[in-house]
Amino acid sequence: MQTNRDAHLAQVLDEIAGRRLDLEAACRKHPELEDELRHLRIIGQMVDYCARPNQEPTAGQRESNQRLPERGEALPRSFGNYELVEELGRGGMGVVYKAWDKGLQRFVALKMVLRGPLASEADRERFRREAQAAAGLTHPHIVPVYQVGEHQGQAYFCMKYIAGQTLAGLVADGPLPPRVAAGYLTSIARAVQHAHDKGILHRDLKPANVLLDSDDGGAPLEKSSETVHAHHHSAIPKITDFGLAKRALSGASLTGTGAIVGTPSYMAPEQAEGAGPAPGPEADVYSLGAILYELLTGRPPFLAASIVETLLLVRSEEPVRPRLLNPQIDLDLELICRKCLEKRPEHRYHSAANLADDLEAFLGGQPVSARSSSLVYFVSRLFRETHHAPIQENWGLLWMLHSAQIMVLCAVTSLLYAVGQRSHWPFLGLWSIGLVAWGAFFWHLRRRGGPVAFVERQIAHAWGAGVAAAIGVFIVEVLLGREVLLLTPVLAVIAAMVFIVMAGTLSGWFYIAAAMCFAAVVPMALVGAPVGPLLFGAVSALGFFVPGFKYYRQRRRGARVPR
Repeated sequence: MQTNRDAHLAQVLDEIAGRRLDLEAACRKHPELEDELRHLRIIGQMVDYCARPNQEPTAGQRESNQRLPERGEALPRSFGNYELVEELGRGGMGVVYKAWDKGLQRFVALKMVLRGPLASEADRERFRREAQAAAGLTHPHIVPVYQVGEHQGQAYFCMKYIAGQTLAGLVADGPLPPRVAAGYLTSIARAVQHAHDKGILHRDLKPANVLLDSDDGGAPLEKSSETVHAHHHSAIPKITDFGLAKRALSGASLTGTGAIVGTPSYMAPEQAEGAGPAPGPEADVYSLGAILYELLTGRPPFLAASIVETLLLVRSEEPVRPRLLNPQIDLDLELICRKCLEKRPEHRYHSAANLADDLEAFLGGQPVSARSSSLVYFVSRLFRETHHAPIQENWGLLWMLHSAQIMVLCAVTSLLYAVGQRSHWPFLGLWSIGLVAWGAFFWHLRRRGGPVAFVERQIAHAWGAGVAAAIGVFIVEVLLGREVLLLTPVLAVIAAMVFIVMAGTLSGWFYIAAAMCFAAVVPMALVGAPVGPLLFGAVSALGFFVPGFKYYRQRRRGARVPR
């Protein structure tokens, strides 16, 4: 069977030999061979993508005394008004140097065509296009171009020198905290939208092309950048390397029809396809999603042993869900990332601005457009952790102690009742003095652990209200002349209300704790003392112990904190 299929494929290839392949027409004509035809198309494109013929220099070029230093050659070296100090990096087309601007007395980054006077006309044109594209963009999250020029036949452009590392270097140590990753990408998406508004598609967005500038204190900051600063990140992300940029409106491009451009792990499926209409802004949105995926998981969405295999994955496979690789990712943020990585451009965000809006909504705790209306999603969102959840690391051990204190308090209450105590005053004194004294000691321990965040004070107020209400239950028993401990089921209702406040502020786990407290009301009312107070103590203590133990272990493991 396979032999017949191979023979059929060979016959089809023989029919189209020497002619430009119309892939879609061929697939419609031979649908049984669609996979093979598409795979062969990619292999052929990759041959063109990787081929870089060495162009023989002309006599004039051989006589030119202007050349670039070889890799590892001693620097500094004079270049017009600049002193080349250090090579920062080189790729297939260009090389970037750290240089000293003699006139303005500052360090700059100088980019030149890699082969200088020996460069092909295509390389020169691509270099000129990159310089023009970058020079026409002014945005706080795009590396600014200071000057474009030529010296002794060598084209160059001068950019701001940024000493910081790239996003690729930052994420090399592992995934970033989800909110930090979202903050970075919001700024990058706003910059990409600015480029799109100017008619420029980047087409090679990836972590290696985003520099982190720690010295740009005077640049206007996006809302997302403020979020990043709140997480102790002072670096400002700036997009660079517009070498594959094209003008979206004119469609001007150096690459021929059907050519593959970009970096395989970050390029959109329509870029990997290389056929059909030219990719639009949605291709850059896909690349932004691929960057977010790597920041959240520590790896790009697709990475195989070879370029061809990676391109095949990009075109036909779905990436592993980010939360399977990093369970700390909020479901909303995962949905944003996955919407960017949709195979069909029309299913992605229509613009980088829409993506940035959703990221800002996520950072602000607002609903995002990528959310689903399904019941499953609603329930999963209900039980998510909020962006305040990390503060629970400050409370982990304290909540475990608090759960023990609750259990002891309820056990003593039951014991007093079991030995025949029926006066209200011992119980009122036990709960009043016990809760107030423990609350003061608890807060003292927390303040010793470091600065107290505003949200922690909110939680403390809710807990304090619960303490006051619990004491009030015993006072009401006295005032109404009711039997001692008759109203203790109300304690479970009060605890449930406090847990609901904590659930909305910190983590959906506390909704479960609240439900357990509400469920305990009925048996507490039916069995009464001394079992009722013990049941309340067990349920309430469990509600605090579970998150306390989780975040205590997380802190002990040295969970990654924002850098």
